Amino acid sequence: MKGEVRRVFFYVQHLLGIGHLARASRIAAAMVEEGMAVTMVTGGAPVKGFPGPGIEHVQLPAILSADGGFSGLVDERGQPVDTAFEAARAKLLLAAFEGVQPDAVIIEAFPFGRRQVRFELLPLLEAIGKAGKRPLLFASIRDILQENRKAGRDRETVDLVQAHFDGVLVHGDPDFIRLEETFPLASEIRDKVLYTGLVTPPPPEASDEHFDFIVSAGGGAVGGRLIAAALEASALLGGDERWCVITGPNLPEAEFQRFQAESQGRVALYRFRPDFPGLLPNAKLSISQAGYNTVCDLLRARCPGLLIPFAAGGETEQTLRAEKLKALGFAEVLPEEGMTGEAMASAISRARKLRFPANLSISLDGAATTARLVRGFNADHPQPTPVTA
Repeated sequence: MKGEVRRVFFYVQHLLGIGHLARASRIAAAMVEEGMAVTMVTGGAPVKGFPGPGIEHVQLPAILSADGGFSGLVDERGQPVDTAFEAARAKLLLAAFEGVQPDAVIIEAFPFGRRQVRFELLPLLEAIGKAGKRPLLFASIRDILQENRKAGRDRETVDLVQAHFDGVLVHGDPDFIRLEETFPLASEIRDKVLYTGLVTPPPPEASDEHFDFIVSAGGGAVGGRLIAAALEASALLGGDERWCVITGPNLPEAEFQRFQAESQGRVALYRFRPDFPGLLPNAKLSISQAGYNTVCDLLRARCPGLLIPFAAGGETEQTLRAEKLKALGFAEVLPEEGMTGEAMASAISRARKLRFPANLSISLDGAATTARLVRGFNADHPQPTPVTA
């Protein structure tokens, strides 16, 4: 394919938090700034504010994680997804693709993840291959993949990439972590891998409001234990420092009400703060999980962190990210398994002594770099572009 990409069809299926949707939305916004027309197709629960202005949006009938893990799927009413539901969604997805007639298609996570939605993505791959003017096809993945995959999954992924995809957009810095560290067969698709740098927001404008400790739980669906421990730690530590606790919009209402009662005015408790990144530059410490987007916010704001990696169900991605950042002197790590208010108070006492490393150099311009790579990509002569700090 020659010529610049003008129309982009971007598929995102979020199941448990909003991290995948937030990262994809930042990339889509950068593409719009580059002059591309972007249609984002989302398949999770609608989230206010996403995908954002200037982006065409197609919302498929939502599917959600059944149990906080990734094995079972339910619809918005909590009913298990059946074959009729799958067929209807697949038909809607293909109709959206035909309507856009894009120059490029980006699929978030798949085939490295999101195997649960193969029922609609495999037909989409087939339709792309049969299109009269075949669009470019990219996989969009974060820098660290979940490990402990079932035998044969990596081979299946490589086969799909080699058969269908023009490029794999890895949203990370190879000087921080390389794809082969969590995907052993990366050497077989080396010619398709494009490192973009981390997809971070622009440098935040510091808020006029000042808090010493910022506690956040991402989307909040699995953040209840973190919030409970933080509230207990704030009581144990006492002092005059100001606490801001952001539970996330998906925290169950009953838990939010309980936390409000427990905080008794000691901390400022919020479900959501749209200015969260702007609170970080003035903070002494951020206390959070180690999800991709939260860590990007911390790196951009140059705010040290106490990281509590999400590790339920054998999840490994956040633990590896947190340990990598601890080794660079950026963070303290508190394992989720033994998290109590007392353990968190002790970890905060250690972490508050951290200072952001002056020489920490990780590429943070991933959204704009992705937009440039996709816009000017030449399928006849793909040139993976190493990221420079």
